[in-house]
Amino acid sequence: MKTRVGMDLAGALGCAGFSAVLGFNQVVVKITNGGFSPVFAAGLRSLLALAVLALWMGWRGWKSPGTARATPGLLLLGALFSAEFLCLFLALDRTTVSRASILLYCMPVWLALTAHLWLPDERLSLPRALGLGLAVAGVCWTLYDPASRNAGDWTGDLLALVASFCWTGIALTLRLSRASEVTPEWQLTAQLGISALVLTAVAPLFGPLLRTPGALEFAALGFQGILVAGLGFLFWLFLMKRYRASDVAAFSFLSPVLAVGFGWALLDEPVGPAFLGALSLVAVGILLVNRR
Repeated sequence: MKTRVGMDLAGALGCAGFSAVLGFNQVVVKITNGGFSPVFAAGLRSLLALAVLALWMGWRGWKSPGTARATPGLLLLGALFSAEFLCLFLALDRTTVSRASILLYCMPVWLALTAHLWLPDERLSLPRALGLGLAVAGVCWTLYDPASRNAGDWTGDLLALVASFCWTGIALTLRLSRASEVTPEWQLTAQLGISALVLTAVAPLFGPLLRTPGALEFAALGFQGILVAGLGFLFWLFLMKRYRASDVAAFSFLSPVLAVGFGWALLDEPVGPAFLGALSLVAVGILLVNRR
């Protein structure tokens, strides 16, 4: 088994760049929603990403996904993935990028808490427990902040929080089910394939599929599906294979920070001192929770 190396400058730049892309992607989703129904856009995004992944796996040579015993876990992954992005795309249609991103990227906090309860070898240490408390306090402060709250709708905040819980469920499924026995490429294939079918099938239930799509909205959809969910995953997989997982995870606090910055700079979202204080608590909390 290949030993993963410690984080170096190239890896740090790669992780920071990937976090920036994820943060910017929340703005792109909001732009895409201007031309497509949010749920339909989420389904098309999965379809585009699945095509990219299929091309890459075909180029490397198709391999068996592994034991059939992993099928129930893979189906659960696909269901949770579908629910996560259904909620996230609807959330970004109803609330600000800043609020939705903070709530979504608190996933490591919920994962640490559930892992402490269900996984005996992942008990919370004192620093990680402190990080969990800080992040939860930051989330509560975010939800309370009057300036940003008036710019969105509480249903969007709730949907973003549910998306974060679904993401937590995906991480737990990968640890507790036989889905962990197949390669990451096949795990993502199951998630993208099932979500492409489910989201496009249920999209008509959420209104007209098309709004007023133009060149900008089509470009935004392509950016999400091809660059973020497709090539972005492959780059993340490279980082995870080369560097220690804990080192890569330590950069996750950057995504909500950068998303808030992009929302303020590109969408003129309200970001006052109180909101920045809440964001700081969440970022420090995520950093401590990911500490090993």
